Amino acid sequence: MRFDDTPAVKLQGVCKSFGSTKVLDNVNLVVREGQKLAIIGPSGSGKTTLLRLLMTLERPESGTIEIEGELLGVRSVRGRPVRDSDAHLRKVRSMIGMVFQQFNLFPHMTAIANIMVGPLHVLGMPRTEARQSALELLDKVGLSDKADAYPRELSGGQQQRVAIARALAMHPKIMLFDEITSALDPELIGEVLKVVRDLSRETNITMLIVTHEMSWARDVSDRVIFMDHGAIEEDASPDVIFTNPTSERTRAFLSAILER
Repeated sequence: MRFDDTPAVKLQGVCKSFGSTKVLDNVNLVVREGQKLAIIGPSGSGKTTLLRLLMTLERPESGTIEIEGELLGVRSVRGRPVRDSDAHLRKVRSMIGMVFQQFNLFPHMTAIANIMVGPLHVLGMPRTEARQSALELLDKVGLSDKADAYPRELSGGQQQRVAIARALAMHPKIMLFDEITSALDPELIGEVLKVVRDLSRETNITMLIVTHEMSWARDVSDRVIFMDHGAIEEDASPDVIFTNPTSERTRAFLSAILER
């Protein structure tokens, strides 16, 4: 696949700590438009924190983050960084959709209502248009017959597919997936992975995917980074990472994961 040269995501010198624990340590990362980036590594390596910074659920202590060329969370005034206005922050953040480990659906709303809520109240989309779009998205994730079902009536895999449809309903340029199968029973994992695999092949949405599903990561991504102790230890194509990684730490991690 040929990529646009415009960076969709750019991190420069990003650091983040929780108390005395440094979770991200001088992270530099550029993700191009349309790229599908898998982020792997042990628990506590900073993978989820990186995604949470992009969603402004956390803020870095230092460094800068750019989304589609726009600074995230700060702006420059007379050459000095100033905390961004809420309006501009919402504008930049609207370019990003995120699917979490937990489905986070509104329990009192049907599947279609969960998908429509953002387009109606954030994008100001007319109800008829929002409903038609939601129905199309339900069909895309294989749930066209579940429009009027409530979350309690859906399996975990079905709820996660609704969550993916809900994120797509906002027409994001960038999608973040954070261990989206970790809360699912093993027999439900495949249906969710298939939806994201199809999206990766059928759309030009930039994707950052945190996962422990190694074979799927190899299949769905065109680039992989391995993180350890808050830093990017290795950054290469899936073939290099999963066949002949250069870092001993990467090799040890993959060996432990793949032998399970």
